[in-house]
Parts: sequence; structure tokens; C-alpha cells
Amino acid sequence: MYCGRFAPSPTGPLHFGSLVAAVASWLDARAHGGRWLVRIEDVDEPRCRAEWADAILRTLERLGLHWDGAVVRQSGRKELYHAALERLRQAGLAYPCGCTRREAAGRYPGTCRAGLPPGRAPRAWRFRVPAGRIGFQDRWQGWFEQDVEAEAGDFILLRADGFFAYQLAVVVDDAAQGVTHVVRGADLLDSTPRQLLLQRALGYPRPAYLHHPVATDGEGRKLSKQNRAPALDPARDRENLLAALAFLGLAPPDDLCGAELLAWARGQWVPRLHSLGV
Repeated sequence: MYCGRFAPSPTGPLHFGSLVAAVASWLDARAHGGRWLVRIEDVDEPRCRAEWADAILRTLERLGLHWDGAVVRQSGRKELYHAALERLRQAGLAYPCGCTRREAAGRYPGTCRAGLPPGRAPRAWRFRVPAGRIGFQDRWQGWFEQDVEAEAGDFILLRADGFFAYQLAVVVDDAAQGVTHVVRGADLLDSTPRQLLLQRALGYPRPAYLHHPVATDGEGRKLSKQNRAPALDPARDRENLLAALAFLGLAPPDDLCGAELLAWARGQWVPRLHSLGV
């Protein structure tokens, strides 16, 4: 059975770019008769706040984007990530790294791959990336592949500050929650090959992926909290929802609102994807 998810990071309130991702993932799940989960990705705890997570959930409820089951928060799932890291370590696929962030900037050169250099203490843990290309058929973007070893090198699993990296946490959570379809912004397209490598190494099933276009500001920058994207105005809920649907190529009749608007959009979603060749 189809199982999708929306996984916001509570580093600020919901903005329009995140709303597009929420609407797209909700529509895809509901149009396929599937479940839609919400997961709060607060694994980067120093940058996240509980009040922002609560505000995101309230916004989804106001807009009628209701989820199935309990909300999962990554900050409470560290034992799962530790267990996955230990499996990788025992398989020889994870190793300690003593490099600073400055020394490891850009493509990681593999300084600690064969063991910590003399005088170095372990700071982080990295995934031992195999050579070669890995790819997948994205439902919106088409075929995408990457040589992760050549382009990024061995990537971080556990950071020097003791917090787990997004790549490991998202793979563990998708598998644990039975997620079969991932719908998210195209800014995460480059991350997917790393997640595929981790899925393969851990013996997890591979979800289907759809990476939709991302909303940008007037200067062409992705709307994000880092770029100070404004929070959604609660007084403009209908207008915000209409704008998100329009961004995704859906133009509902003017007289629809609330549950009727979402029901119409749900019925149009799959035909819309088919019209794009998706």
C-alpha cells in the first residue's frame, strides 16, 4: 500500500516553499488512496525549536492537510540511528574521521579512510562510498544518476557535535515507517543517490521518488528559512493554498474552498502528472 510523508525541519515556521512540498506529497498520497505521514525532522537539534514544529502542525491542520497516525520526531529516535550506524560499522562501511570541517570542505579526499592519521582523534563517522555511478528513475525529473565517490566522497553519518546527519536519519526513518513514495523538492535530488547507497548497504527497500520544482524568490533563490522566506500568513490560508496549487500546475474553479478545494485537487493530481509525462 502507498505510504507517503511530509518531513519538515522546524528551523522556522512554514513558508510557501514548504507548503508546496506539503501539498504535493499530500495530493500524491491521497490520489493513490494511500497514507500520508508527517515526520518532524529535528535531528539537527541546535537549529530546531519545538514551538516551530507545533506551528507547522497547526498550519497543516488549518489548511485541511490532515495526516495519518502519530507525528514522529527524529530527536526521539536516536537509538535507531545508532543501531544503523553500528550495522554499517560492523560491515566495514562506516569509519571514524578526525578531520575538521575546513579540512574536509568540498569533496572529501579520504584522509581517514584507511585509519586515523597519527595524533588524530575521531570526530565524526563517515560512510565508505563505493566507486561507480548509482541512479534512479524520478517520477518528475526522469533518470538521474551520480558518481557519489567522485563528486562528494565519503559523507558524514554522525557529526563531530554528536548529532546524526540528515542522510542517515532520513533513510532509517523512511524504512522504519514503511514509506513507499517520497515526494519532495528538486533541491534534494542530489541527496538521493547517497540515500540509495545507504538503503542498499542496510538492506532497506527503495522508495519511489518524485522531485517537484522548487519555489524561488524574485532573485531566483530557493525559498528557504536560510534565505529568510516569510512565514505563511494565517489570514491568507485560501490564497496560500491556491498559490501552491497554481505552482504545481492546478487551476481550480473560483468557487471552491476548504475540503472541496482539496478534493478537486486530489482528483486532478494524477491526470496532471500524466499530462507532464510523469
